[in-house]
Amino acid sequence: MGKTINLTAADGHTFAAYVAGPENATKGVVVVQEIFGANHHIRDMADRFAALGYAVVAPALFDRTERGVELGYTADDVAKGRDYRMKLSDAQVMADIEASANHLAGKKLGIVGYCFGGTVSWWGATRTNKFAAASCWYGGGIAGTKDERPNCAVQMHFGEKDASIPMNDVDAIRAAQPKADIHVYMGAQHGFGCDERGSFSKPDYELAQARTVVFFNDQLA
Repeated sequence: MGKTINLTAADGHTFAAYVAGPENATKGVVVVQEIFGANHHIRDMADRFAALGYAVVAPALFDRTERGVELGYTADDVAKGRDYRMKLSDAQVMADIEASANHLAGKKLGIVGYCFGGTVSWWGATRTNKFAAASCWYGGGIAGTKDERPNCAVQMHFGEKDASIPMNDVDAIRAAQPKADIHVYMGAQHGFGCDERGSFSKPDYELAQARTVVFFNDQLA
């Protein structure tokens, strides 16, 4: 189990972050939330990486608009989450990601994110030099920024039946980023990696998680 601390971004904004794992770890991971806030699922994912020996930080990105946002997965929650996300600029998001990486200074770092966080993980690869590896799970905004140049190794995970990320988008990402390690999970829907959502697919989550762990082990060695 981890704990919640406060971090401060370069622009002076102070935000909550869930931290877990051994402080003397040689490798670390920044875990990036969905549009539902740094909720129980995100803390659980952070704990899973911590159990593997990583030092982990999961920033509460919505603290810039309202502290302590933790949503569920109803249609109303989706609408609220999108509203919170739209109040953030990309630059604000990345300032908090960089502050999270700085908390893990001295370690070789990976970044992993889900949904909104999947896109942010891609930006962690392209818009900073803080990370040695980025694992991006069903990031809906990746296609729109697919031509950005990554500064580290990138892995991506998409569900074939994701209603918000058509396979045409995945094909376009593949064409733009031929070096990225891109996986499509047949029959899987958006959010297939979250065991608190109706779209959860245990075998697809387990395969994507195993691939992410192997990827991080290789790139952060």
